[in-house]
Parts: sequence; structure tokens; C-alpha cells
Amino acid sequence: MTAAEQPPSVAEARAKAVSNAVDIIREIENSKGVTCESLSEMREHLYALATHKDLFSREDFPPPTDGDTNIRYVLSEDDDQRFALYLNSILPGKLTDPHNHTTWAIVVAVEGEEQNQFYKRTDDGTVPGKATLELDEEVTVRPGVGVAMMPDDVHSIAVVGDTPTLHFHMYGRAIETLTERVGYNVEEGTYEYYNLQGKNQR
Repeated sequence: MTAAEQPPSVAEARAKAVSNAVDIIREIENSKGVTCESLSEMREHLYALATHKDLFSREDFPPPTDGDTNIRYVLSEDDDQRFALYLNSILPGKLTDPHNHTTWAIVVAVEGEEQNQFYKRTDDGTVPGKATLELDEEVTVRPGVGVAMMPDDVHSIAVVGDTPTLHFHMYGRAIETLTERVGYNVEEGTYEYYNLQGKNQR
């Protein structure tokens, strides 16, 4: 999805800022690999990008109005579908079940708040379709506070407050390629693989 047509100066400045940030993040992964430390370093550059609120306004990236709860704008994606950067606007009240991403992921806020709950799996993984999770940590993503996740990290989200989010979501691989993701049902102690093809999920 693309943003509405903008004045060239704003669009050009945004494209340059995005390109510079993604170039740096790409180089960090290429030189340091995917570790908690390298992801934290990548996150710092998305924090810096998020300070340019004039380039990522709600007028240019409006929240969903078609009855959905989430709209995803593609800001950058390599030709091989790596290093995908999105700007997500999610309406207050949006919830997800715990899930993983199967690639590294970073979420940083331009505006709005999103509660993230992180879980540890406590079963031994020997029974297909069964899993038990234990809540490990809670982080509210807001301007200046983001999260960085390894491919197997499990989290759920709840959008809080009165306004939609405007959050950067950066993935090691584009969202439509993540066909082996796992969603968990904490109450029932189960999990299932789900394919995101054609779905507006995160």
C-alpha cells in the first residue's frame, strides 16, 4: 500500500531518511549477524527515524477506515524481500494472541502506545499442537521505547490509549514470506501454524 500523493519535498525527504536508516540496518546485520545486541543497535536507528514526525504524519498515513483494525504501509523492501520496513497504523482495542515471527523484528513508535507481552515456553515441545506459555515481561511501545525480537521470541499486543498507532515495524524478511509462523492459545495450551498470505496481520 502506498501513501497518498505528497509534495515532492516531503516525499523525497522521507525516501532519503528511510533509505539511509535501512542501509545502516542492513550493514549492521551483514557485519554483526542477528543477535540481541545487533538488534538493539538497529533499533537505535529506527528511534532516530521516528523523531522525524513531519515525514510520517497521520495525514500522509491515515488509520484504517474500511472496518479493519490495522493498515500497513510499505516504506522499504529489498528486491529479495529482505529488510522490510513498514509503517503500521492500528486502532485502539486491537489485540493479538501470542505469536512468533520466524525472522527478527523491531517495533518503534512515531505516535501511539501498544502493550507488548512477552512469553517463555515452559513445555518440552514433544507433543505436537500442545504448548504452555508463561508471561515473562511487559513493555509498552511508545515514542522512545521500542522492542526488538529474535525470530523465536513470542509476544502478544494490545493497542491502548485513545489514538491509533503510527509504529515502524522492521522485519528481516517481508511479512508475506513468513508462512511458518506459530500462534498460541494460552488458555487451551495449544498452538497452530498459520499462513499470513493475504492477511493483514503483524
